[in-house]
Amino acid sequence: MAKLHSKKRGKSKSRRPGRAMSKPDFVEASPAEIEDLVRKLYRQGHTTAQIGIILRDQYGIPSFRGLTGKTMVQFLREEKLYSRFPEDMLNLLKKAVKMYQHLQKNRKDVHNKVKYNNVVSKVHRLAKYYKKRHIIPATWKYKVDEAAALVR
Repeated sequence: MAKLHSKKRGKSKSRRPGRAMSKPDFVEASPAEIEDLVRKLYRQGHTTAQIGIILRDQYGIPSFRGLTGKTMVQFLREEKLYSRFPEDMLNLLKKAVKMYQHLQKNRKDVHNKVKYNNVVSKVHRLAKYYKKRHIIPATWKYKVDEAAALVR
């Protein structure tokens, strides 16, 4: 969404090499060991993106999906560890709540009002997408106090 609310050009389309979805020769860990590690890291409070970076940088595991055959979110849902709301939605809600709290203290910050409205519109679009796919409840609506409770 880089181009949506700004005059920037967006992100380049970098792709992983095709062989990234198969098990590389240099990875010595078994899928069971990797799944245990992901469970441990998720329970410590890391997000799925942070877990992927930790696996890559500290353990030399290039792709969870390539080694286990399922995505990290699928695995965490099977283990009943993943939260009800997707990570990208929670990140947007956290941003919106923080901007709203700033607006409560600084009522004349017109620039932040505009950017807050942009973030809220992104929340609505993302909610519409997740409601269609039955990932979040169909009756869910964005309210600042509920979003603040979700983010905590």
